Amino acid sequence: MNVHEYQAKELLRRYNVPLLNGKVAESVDQAVSVTQELGGSVWVVKAQIHAGGRGKGGGVKVAKTRDDVKKYASQILGMQLVTPQTGPEGKKVRKLFVEQGCEIARELYCAMLIDRATSKVMFMVSQAGGMDIEEVAHKTPEKIFKLYIDPVTGFMPYHGRRLAFALDIPKDSLNKAGAFFASLYKAFVDLDCSLCEINPLVLTKSGDVIALDAKLNFDDSALFRHKDIAEMRDPNEESAQETEAAKYDLAFISLDGTIGCMVNGAGLAMATLDIIKLHGAEPANFLDVGGGANKEKVTAAFKIILKDPKVKAILVNIFGGIMKCDVIAEGIIAAAKEVNLSVPLVARLEGTNVEQGKKLLAESGLKITPASDLTDAAQKVVAAAKGAK
Repeated sequence: MNVHEYQAKELLRRYNVPLLNGKVAESVDQAVSVTQELGGSVWVVKAQIHAGGRGKGGGVKVAKTRDDVKKYASQILGMQLVTPQTGPEGKKVRKLFVEQGCEIARELYCAMLIDRATSKVMFMVSQAGGMDIEEVAHKTPEKIFKLYIDPVTGFMPYHGRRLAFALDIPKDSLNKAGAFFASLYKAFVDLDCSLCEINPLVLTKSGDVIALDAKLNFDDSALFRHKDIAEMRDPNEESAQETEAAKYDLAFISLDGTIGCMVNGAGLAMATLDIIKLHGAEPANFLDVGGGANKEKVTAAFKIILKDPKVKAILVNIFGGIMKCDVIAEGIIAAAKEVNLSVPLVARLEGTNVEQGKKLLAESGLKITPASDLTDAAQKVVAAAKGAK
């Protein structure tokens, strides 16, 4: 799950991560009013969408007068903001974040994520912060310093010093930098984050270390522990399918292809997407119904796939362990009848109650093509999609 910058900063503020004062605005007049509350003479007007690269798309403006704030807010609010992360269709800006300005001495980069290979939290920092960090990672990866935190010890003072030295933080600001990284680590762990990105992390002319931007992603599986974060979900930033999937606790991501996929298990789902591409087509979605789904959940998943007008064929790929093949079959049949299935459907079932599941599908009266294995399933569904009008 993602949140907006203003929401991320609201959470980080609870952990004493140094931030500038700012407030969200949903209208031009409200944006101007925020500047009066904040005071000062320089403000930054930022589009609030779930995508990076907002500055490159014209979604971040520095204003030196309230007239500038009014002008920029009018330009940004309601615009279809296109960034390298939104795709050509862009995203509509419905909210602004108006923040105080500061005197920046240097722009740096800091990110935290879970390193699956080591089972540790990893810091990534770079002196080359700002809008082009992706280019830095691609062309000069040696400029990015990585530090792994052992979960047994947690964050220690020497970790802060190593990160500060890697960023060439001045001696007088070392303690501030160390405190910044310690607070960020605590927030990351306590909030069950999967990603925390501060870009830019700035060193001000007065020697302060401040998070000028903040991006937080959260582990969906841990949201039951964070009801307040779950309530921050913005359905406007998700497709209608993703919003619907969240109601049924389905792992769903929209993609650009023509073959809808319903799979149980993230690993099998990734393998299914890969083999579809291997055989010359593109998947329309990632959808993992999970290991313990019931008939109603499977029916909902199937209906979500069929709402995508790009879908020309559907591949159901199930390995029955906890999830029984006959339950999957019942869900497929119920959904197909309810939505009046009009696209080719290929089903590959293996595992618990597989024979019962295959029998149910065969006797359903629906046009369902059985597949013997994953390769056979991929070949049949790709052929079906290419043959569909």
